[in-house]
Amino acid sequence: MIRIDERSPTPIYEQIVQSFKALIAKGALAEGDRIPSVRELSATLLVNHNTVAKSYQELERQGVIVSLRGKGAFVAKAAEEPGMERERLLRLRDELRRIAVEAHHLGVGSDRLLAWLTEEMQQYGRDRDARGEPSTQED
Repeated sequence: MIRIDERSPTPIYEQIVQSFKALIAKGALAEGDRIPSVRELSATLLVNHNTVAKSYQELERQGVIVSLRGKGAFVAKAAEEPGMERERLLRLRDELRRIAVEAHHLGVGSDRLLAWLTEEMQQYGRDRDARGEPSTQED
């Protein structure tokens, strides 16, 4: 399910966030599925419960999960909160800029970078955007 790379420069809470998002994108977790409690996941991963709580707070802030008092945390509907989709798209665009700069400094051309992105997107079966339109739209 979720694996933590202690050698990674990416903070553990971010690895947890990205792992849940990947599980949802791959279909391993679907809308309405219950996710482990903070204590359950911290015990499974052998990480501090505050780290897991921080990742859950971030997932909830991004609209990926919803917490229901006394019931647990669940995978949310996509773009459930108004304005959340736009904020996440802006963050995605910023991340793509960062990747483009890094690719430039490593001498990776756009054809190679695009091939890698296409390969990654195919793993998630995403050839259309959330509105059912081809994914070639630019913002």
